[in-house]
Amino acid sequence: MPTHHRRTRKAVIPAAGLGTRFLPATKATPKEMLPVVDRPAIEYVVAEAVRSGIDDVLMVTGRNKRALEDHFDRAYELEHLLELKGDFGKLRQVRESSELADVHYVRQGDPLGLGHAVLCAEPHVGDAPFAVLLGDDLIDERDALLARMLEVQEQRGGSVVALMEVEEDRTHLYGCAAVAPLGDEADDVLAVTDLVEKPEPGTAPSNLAVIGRYVLAPQIFEILRKTPPGRGGEIQLTDALRQLALDPTLGGPVHAVVFRGRRYDTGDRGDYLRAVVRLACEREDLGPDFRAWLREFVRDEDGPRPE
Repeated sequence: MPTHHRRTRKAVIPAAGLGTRFLPATKATPKEMLPVVDRPAIEYVVAEAVRSGIDDVLMVTGRNKRALEDHFDRAYELEHLLELKGDFGKLRQVRESSELADVHYVRQGDPLGLGHAVLCAEPHVGDAPFAVLLGDDLIDERDALLARMLEVQEQRGGSVVALMEVEEDRTHLYGCAAVAPLGDEADDVLAVTDLVEKPEPGTAPSNLAVIGRYVLAPQIFEILRKTPPGRGGEIQLTDALRQLALDPTLGGPVHAVVFRGRRYDTGDRGDYLRAVVRLACEREDLGPDFRAWLREFVRDEDGPRPE
């Protein structure tokens, strides 16, 4: 059956990174488990997949990632204690993560890059299109980016990447795409004609950067097996997608959904802190008091300093 006639039913979340930018916090705690307000970052990502209609999730993990498995497993002793106390609100919160999705795990073993992590998912994914969600990018639940990408893949086949406009002086931090219009009414969908992983400053094909959401045709696995290490000595998913973009006969075309919604980058310390503040301000239970405190804090910080 052609890949564009098959529904995407599985998601892959690469989670084998060491999180060195957050040391020493990540010495013993996976970076994916760092809290964003009161939920670990990884739970937001799984919840996004579920909202998009995918409830089969494979996490590609590495050493010291046991906490991920524990978080999405049942915590019987804790649940029993909360039940005895009659604290059904917290009991519901604790059970929510274990009931979110059918979560599976595979170890990457050698840290050979994102492309290799995706390749590790092949036995679980099989020969159907699948989604890949990176945990550093949190997409606001009000913006249905992944659902839109799944729709585009079903309609047009091949693979779909998410692109977002970035400042010209930041293109070297991302994979960047060369694109062409499709000539139809879908103004948020473009054809990808080339991809460059972290181009040298001033050489990017556009200011449209790949962010951490993909819907991939299963042919990507065969290409990844033949993709040599690229930038950083790692097997780059961008390099494999570039081959598909340049030669669609290998596994269908590559399309892009241009995202103009709310994205929270938790990839470095400053952006992580900003994400926490933004999401806390959005919360109905925390937002009013937190915003009032924040305004007062900023006013005091910006006020005159004592001599």
